[in-house]
Amino acid sequence: MDFSVLRNIISRYCAGEEYWVDSRTVYIGHKEPPPGAEAYIPQRYPDNRIVSSKYTLWNFIPKNLFEQFRRIANFYFLLIFLVQLIIDTPTSPVTSGLPLFFVITVTASKQGYEDWLRHKADCSTNECPVDVVQQGTVVRTQSSKLRVGDVVMVREDETFPCDLILLSSSRDDGTCYVTTTSLDGESSHKTYYAVPDTMAFKTEQEVDSLHATIECEQPQPDLYKFVGRINIYKEREDPLARPLGAENLLLRGATLKNTEHIYAVAIYTGMDTKMTLNYQSKSQKRSAVEKSMNAFLIVYLCILISKAVINTVLKYAWQCSPDRDEPWYNHRTEIDRGRHVVIRAFTDFLAFMVLFNYIIPVSMYVTVEMQKFLGSYFIAWDKDMYDEELGEGAQVNTSDLNEELGQVEYVFTDKTGTLTENNMEFIECCVDGHVYIPHAICNGQILSAASSIDMIDSSPGGYRREHEELFFRALCLCHTVQVKEEETVDSIKRGIHQGKPTSFYISSSPDEVALVEGMKRLGYTYLRLKDSHMEILNKDDEIERFELLHVLNFDSVRRRMSVIVKSSAGEYLLFCKGADSSIFPRVVSGKVEQVRARVEQNAVEGLRTLCVAYRSLSPAEYKEACYQLSNAKLALQDREQRLAQAYDLIERNFTLLGATAVEDRLQEKAADTIESLHKAGMKVWVLTGDKMETAAATCYASKLFRSSTQILELTKKRTEEQSLHDVLFDLSRTVLGQRSLSGLSVDCQDYGLIIDGATLSAVLKPSPESSGSGNYREIFLEICRNCSAVLCCRMAPLQKAQIVKLIKVSKEHPITLAIGDGANDVSMILEAHVGIGIMGKEGRQAARNSDYAIPKFKHLKKMLLVHGHFYYIRIAELVQYFFYKNVCFIFPQFLYQFFCGFSQQPLYDTAYLTLYNISFTSLPILLYSLIEKHVSIETLKRDPTLYRDVAKNSLLRWPVFLYWTCLGLFNACIFFFGAYFLFDNTTFTSNGQLMTTNTQMMFGNWTFGTLVFTVLVFTVTLKLALDTHHWTWINHFVIWGSLLFYVIFSLLWGGIIWPFMNYQRMYYVFMQMLSSGPAWLGIILLITISLLPDVVKKVLCRTLWPTATERAQRVRADGVCEGSVSPATGLDPSPVGGGGGSESDMLCPARTCEGDRGGGGVRAARTYDSMMSHNSNYLLSQPLDHVP
Repeated sequence: MDFSVLRNIISRYCAGEEYWVDSRTVYIGHKEPPPGAEAYIPQRYPDNRIVSSKYTLWNFIPKNLFEQFRRIANFYFLLIFLVQLIIDTPTSPVTSGLPLFFVITVTASKQGYEDWLRHKADCSTNECPVDVVQQGTVVRTQSSKLRVGDVVMVREDETFPCDLILLSSSRDDGTCYVTTTSLDGESSHKTYYAVPDTMAFKTEQEVDSLHATIECEQPQPDLYKFVGRINIYKEREDPLARPLGAENLLLRGATLKNTEHIYAVAIYTGMDTKMTLNYQSKSQKRSAVEKSMNAFLIVYLCILISKAVINTVLKYAWQCSPDRDEPWYNHRTEIDRGRHVVIRAFTDFLAFMVLFNYIIPVSMYVTVEMQKFLGSYFIAWDKDMYDEELGEGAQVNTSDLNEELGQVEYVFTDKTGTLTENNMEFIECCVDGHVYIPHAICNGQILSAASSIDMIDSSPGGYRREHEELFFRALCLCHTVQVKEEETVDSIKRGIHQGKPTSFYISSSPDEVALVEGMKRLGYTYLRLKDSHMEILNKDDEIERFELLHVLNFDSVRRRMSVIVKSSAGEYLLFCKGADSSIFPRVVSGKVEQVRARVEQNAVEGLRTLCVAYRSLSPAEYKEACYQLSNAKLALQDREQRLAQAYDLIERNFTLLGATAVEDRLQEKAADTIESLHKAGMKVWVLTGDKMETAAATCYASKLFRSSTQILELTKKRTEEQSLHDVLFDLSRTVLGQRSLSGLSVDCQDYGLIIDGATLSAVLKPSPESSGSGNYREIFLEICRNCSAVLCCRMAPLQKAQIVKLIKVSKEHPITLAIGDGANDVSMILEAHVGIGIMGKEGRQAARNSDYAIPKFKHLKKMLLVHGHFYYIRIAELVQYFFYKNVCFIFPQFLYQFFCGFSQQPLYDTAYLTLYNISFTSLPILLYSLIEKHVSIETLKRDPTLYRDVAKNSLLRWPVFLYWTCLGLFNACIFFFGAYFLFDNTTFTSNGQLMTTNTQMMFGNWTFGTLVFTVLVFTVTLKLALDTHHWTWINHFVIWGSLLFYVIFSLLWGGIIWPFMNYQRMYYVFMQMLSSGPAWLGIILLITISLLPDVVKKVLCRTLWPTATERAQRVRADGVCEGSVSPATGLDPSPVGGGGGSESDMLCPARTCEGDRGGGGVRAARTYDSMMSHNSNYLLSQPLDHVP
C-alpha cells in the first residue's frame, strides 16, 4: 500500500508548508498579489525566536535522564540497583544507588547549568529591539516577534535580526557595507546590493507602497549561496522579475557599517536563518583513549560475569553435602528450597553480580569528563599561544579530544595562510614578456621614500603601449575591492600617507588588494565604484570611467573571475584573471610562450602567479552574453550549474595580456615547527591548491623537503608520458628497493612525494579490473608510507578530505590531524581525527568548524609536543589507575567467599562500599590528571623525540593493561591473606568474644574487612604518590588530606551511635583495631609489601631499559644544565632554528634562519630553479644572497 499521499497531506497540514515544497514565496509587507497574478497561498513559517537551549523546565529531568542512561555504564548500574531492590542481595541498594545518583546528579547539574546559560543568551537575543515598517511608519518591536515578510529598518552599527533581502539603502547607489565577523571572522567590509528596481524607495512611505513577492529556495546552511527572484508588480504592467543572489542577502549576525540605514525584508527567521543552521552540532569524534577504555570495560565485565558464575557453581557444589547446607537459623531456607533450582541459581548469580559489581568503575566516567572539561582550560590560558597582533589566544571547541593531541601520526596542513602569512606583497608583473618591478609595497602601506618612483622596466627594449594599458586597466577593473576615503575605518586610522588621508583598499582577498596597490605604484589608480561606473586614474592623471555591466565571480572550480565593462567610447570589454591552468587553454592569441616562461620562473621562486587576458565583445556578442547570464540568474533550480555553463561559453577566445607575481611570506617559526614535528615521528603532508613549483619552493623553505631529499613525482605531466600503472610501479620499486637495502647500510635515502589533483583522482578512481593493475590505492599508500613528506598540489577541497580519509582508514588506522585557515580546508578538518583551525585572513570558517583554533602555525608545536603529551600521560594513568584500584577493592571480596561458604557475605561495610570511589580515592587521581608533569615543559619543547614514547597509544596497550591488572590482583592477595594470617590462632575471651593471640585484637568479620580496607586505601593512594613527579602544595593537601579524611570518617562512623541507623555493626570497630600495636605494624608491613614489586620493576626498567623520557628525567634529577645536552641523544642542540638540526642545516645558515624567522623564507628558496637534476630530483643549493 502506498502511503505517500497520506504522508504528504500530514506533512503539509501538520509540519508547515516550508517542509514539503522546494521553494517559498514571501509576500513583502504581507500584501496579497494583485488580481490576475499568481494565487495567494499563505504559508506558515517559524517566528524569529532563537532557541539554542536543549531543555525546558518541564522536560529537563526526563530528557536528561534518558540521555544519561543511554550510556552503557550508567544503564548497567541502574540494572544492578534495580536488582538490589527486587531480590535479596548481600549489599544494600544504597551502595549502588548512591554512586549512581552522584554521577547522574553531577552530570545533570553541569548540563543544566550550561543550558541555563544558553537560555539567558537566547532571551537576550530574542528581546533585542527591532524597527519594523508598518503602514508607512516605523514601529519598534522585539526581535522574537518578527515574521517572514516584515520590512525592517536597520541603522548603522546595528546587527541584522534575521536573514534579509536588501530593498534600498541610504546610499545613492543602493549599496551597503557589512562586516560578517560573527559569522566567518572576516573583518573586511563586504558590499551588498539592492535590486535596481527597488533602490529608489528611500522613505518609509515609499517602501510601504512596494508591491512585490519573493520566490526563493528553502533555508540552506551554506552561508555563501542563495537563489531567488523578486517579482515587482506595477499598475497595468506585467510583473518585473529580477534575480536575487548571495550579494542581495544580509545574514543574521552580520553588522551594518558605513551606511546610515537600509530597508530590507525578512526572508528567513528564527531557526531557519543560515547562522542558526550552521550552529547545529557536528558528528561526534571519539578518541583512541575512549575506545581503549570501552575495550577494557568489556574485559572487566567478562571478569565480573565469570566471577559470579564461578561463585554460583561453587556454592551449589559446596552445598551438595547435607552437613554443609545453609544453617538452621536461616528461616528463609525452607522457602528457598521450595523454589526451582534454576530460579535459585539465577537469583544467586544476580546476587553475586551485585556483590562484585564495583569492579566496574562508574565514577571513572564522571572523573574523565571533569578531567577533560577542566583540562581544556590550560590550552586557553596558555600565554605562549596568545597572539598580540590578533589579540586572541588558543580556543578549545571540544574537550573530548585533548588526549588525542598526544597521539598524532599524520599532520595534513594547508599552505596559503597556514604555512605562509597570507600577507601579499606585489613583486612584479609581466606584459607580453616585458617585466615591470615596482618598489616594494605591503598590503595597505606605501613607502613614502618611493613616492616619486613610478616603475622600473627590468627587461630590455620597449613594449606595446596598447597592451600595457589594457593590462593595467584589467587589474584596476577586474576585482571586488572596496575603496575607503575615510581617515578611520572602524575606529582604526588607516590609509594615511604623508599626514593626509588617502584612499584605502579593502577586500576579502589579500591578493586583490596587493594587485590594486601594485597598479597604483605603476601609475594606474583605482578610485571608486559610483553609480555602476568604475573610475580609474591613469598615468596622465586623467580619470577614465567604465560602466560595470556584469561580474563573473571567482570560484574554486573555475579558478578565475571576469568582468564585463563598457568604455566611454562604447566598446564592450571582457577582462579575466585567474590561474595559469584556467587561462592558457582559453587563449587564442598573445605572447603565450614568453608569459608562460616567466610564470614558471616565478612559480619556481615560490611566488603566487595570476594570468590576465581580455576579449573585445561586439554588441551582438554582448547581447548574447546578457541573455545567457540573465536566464541562468533567474533560474531557481540548478542555478549554479547554469551559471557555470554560461561562464564557460562567455570566457573563451581570450587574448593573453600578461601575468602577475605576488609573494606570500613564510610564517614565523614555520620551518622550526615542521622540523620538530618530524623529530617527534609525525609525517607532514602539505595539501594545497597552488601549482607544483610554487608549493615545492615553499616546502623547501619550510624544511619539509631537504637538500638530501629525493623527490618522486606522480603528476599529470609524467602520467602523460607513461601510463599510471607503470609510474606507480616504478616509484614502488624505487622506495621498496631502497628500504630493503637500508638494513645493510647506515644511511637511508630520504624520499619526498609530489602528486597533483588530476593524478590523485585517477589513483582513487575505482578500477573495473579486479586484478593486475586494478588496485592502485594500496600501491599509492605503500609509496606514501615510505616517504618522509608528501606534497599534494592542485587539490580541490573535496580531494583534501579524500586524502585524509585515505590515510585515516588505512590498515594501520593512524591518528590524523588536519590544520588550515580557510573555508576550503573545512572538509579535511572535519574528516581528520583532530581538526585545528588557524585564525587567519581568509575568515574564521576553519576556526569555527575545528576542534581547536590557534592564532599561528607555530603554536601547533606546543599544542602537540607539550599539551598533547601531558594530556595523554595524565588520562592514560587515570584510566589504568581506576581499573587497578577497583581490582584491589573487589578481588578480596571474591577471595572472602571461599571462607564464608559462598554465602554472599560482604567483606566491607556499606559506608566503605559507597564512599570508596566517591570520596576516599577520587580527588587524588583527579588532581593528578590535571597537573601532573613527568618532565618539564622546556624539555618537551627542546627534545621533540620524547613524543615518540607516548605515540601509538603506548600507555593503554594490552600488555600495560595486563600489568596493571596483575599488580591489582597481587596487591589484593597481599591485603587479604596478610590480614588473614594476622587473625590466625584465635581464642575466646572471658565474655565469649574471639581475640587473636598474635595481635590481641577482637576478632570479627567487620574488623577483618576494616583492616583489609584500611590497607587498601593507603596502598592505592601511596601508589599514586609514587607515580607523581610534579609535587605542589595542592598534591600534598589532596593526597594526605584524603588519607586523613578516611581516618577521621572511620573514627566518627564507628565512634558514634547514629540514631538513623537500624544497625551498629561498625561501632568501635575501627578504634579497637587501631588500639592494637601489632595491627599498626601489620598495616605498615602489608602496605610496604604491596608497593615493593612496582618499585622494583620501575628501578629495573629505568636502569636496564630506560625510555627517552626516563633519561630526560634522570638528566633533570642529576642537575645537568638543560641547555647543554640533549637528554635523548646526548648531543649538543643545534644553534640554528632552536633545535637539533641536520648537517645540511649547518651548511645553510642563511636559509635556516630565514625560514625560522618567516620574513622572506620563500624568497630565500629562489635558487629552486637550480634544484633540477637527473630523475627530476630537486636539490636545494645554498642561497648566494641573503634577502632581508
